[in-house]
Amino acid sequence: MAGAKLSARQKMINLMYLVFIAMLALNMGKKVLSSFGYLNEKLEESNTSVGRDNELVLADLRTKASEQEEKYAELNNQAMQIHSLSTDYHIYLQAVKDTLLNSLKPELQSDYESMDSESAGDEYFFTGERLTDNGARFVSKINSYRERVIAVLGDSIKADIRNNLNKRFKTDDVDLENGLKQPWIRNRYEGFPLVATLTNISVIQSDIKTSEKEIYNSLLGRQLSKDASIDENTYKAIVLPSKPAFFKGETFEGTIVLGRYDASLKPDKVVINGKEIKDRENGAALVKFKAGKVGENPIKGSFIFKQGGELVNIPVESSYLVIPKPNSAVVSADKMNVVYRGVENPITISMPGVSDNKVKAVAVGLKQVKGTKYILKPAKGKQVAINVSGTTSDGTVINSPPVIFRIKDMPPPAASIRGKFGVISIPKSSLIKAKIDAKMMDFDFDMKLKVLGFKLKIPGQATILIKGSRLNSRAQKALVKARRGDVINIFDVKTVNIDNPSYKMKRALPLNVEITN
Repeated sequence: MAGAKLSARQKMINLMYLVFIAMLALNMGKKVLSSFGYLNEKLEESNTSVGRDNELVLADLRTKASEQEEKYAELNNQAMQIHSLSTDYHIYLQAVKDTLLNSLKPELQSDYESMDSESAGDEYFFTGERLTDNGARFVSKINSYRERVIAVLGDSIKADIRNNLNKRFKTDDVDLENGLKQPWIRNRYEGFPLVATLTNISVIQSDIKTSEKEIYNSLLGRQLSKDASIDENTYKAIVLPSKPAFFKGETFEGTIVLGRYDASLKPDKVVINGKEIKDRENGAALVKFKAGKVGENPIKGSFIFKQGGELVNIPVESSYLVIPKPNSAVVSADKMNVVYRGVENPITISMPGVSDNKVKAVAVGLKQVKGTKYILKPAKGKQVAINVSGTTSDGTVINSPPVIFRIKDMPPPAASIRGKFGVISIPKSSLIKAKIDAKMMDFDFDMKLKVLGFKLKIPGQATILIKGSRLNSRAQKALVKARRGDVINIFDVKTVNIDNPSYKMKRALPLNVEITN
């Protein structure tokens, strides 16, 4: 009976049931907290993995830009801006997570079941009905990242990329079931356990990495689509004159065709003037032979392909003209179509029909080494003009028009450990003993660099400034506290060119080291 008086034994049994039910509820809550923690770990592991993939895509894009500047320079510039914005925002979010974690005692920072209080997140983001400065900055950062990424992509942004950015980094008020609206940050972060807040921030970091990957793929896909289209960038009009040279006043005759160069189309065999050409590169045959007699000389042969098990011959029929006297200078950079400030650029200068000792070349920073070999050390400015003149055997002086070279600063080196760049994984003990090096990537000049100093960031700890190329005692002690899976950031790496210490090198690209044990 409901109103019956209960015995002391029955009261004790009922109390035990209540305690048992409460214990079940508490245990279930602890399991939920642990689930959030494990989810946060998986997100961070995934972010590291996607980050590595993004670094590989960026490295590939940098290589393409150095090899095919006209095609990929603009895409590479956009990608590097996106990478810079994403890295800065990701580091900011990591700093927020570190600050929230530091509200716990060190021994509890990996115990998810102790992260059941909402006070750390609420105190960080809110003060009464208003946002704290940290809360306002948190909202401002996500809006700024979304808008700046869209601005970098400009009018070329794809609709799906724009929609994903607006969806992932949306901070509009949230509609409630009662018809009211609630500010986004209060809906997502007010009253939540600390472990849930950390996981929510990791989700934003995951959205950053995913958006980066989608944008890089979109940029490369845009160029591939452009390559496949028919326009002035993929097809060129080729003028084929009926002969290699014409006299003044003579009628020009020839044909004009559309041609497209495909470096992936490689012949099985190339024969020119009866000789097989072995030296081939990117589908092109590199032809070398002694010039014939003065006048017009033929070039005949075949490109031979296998198609459907049969040989297909594409004939080569052309000619070249040999002249007894030069009418222009030949100037070529031995390594690139530009010269770099801070290094000795090898330049070959010659003039057809004029002996080397009768050729004179003048330019700021230009020095003759021997014969046709020169060294150019550019000074200030964006370009340098090389003026070449020569005197023929009959005393005629030939002045060639100035040859202009663009001057570029050297690209930044990349920080490395044991020759590894970008994102690497090594044991903590190896990192403590490691030497931080720097090397120029995708750069044709051999340079000896020395690391003067760098900054070290360990999750949950203050940034440490280090002089030299090895970890100091403070850094070693701090690194001892790092946990497996932590990503150590080595950045703001200062270097000097040993052969030219007066040249101010750009800061080296950062290195991220994941602790394996």
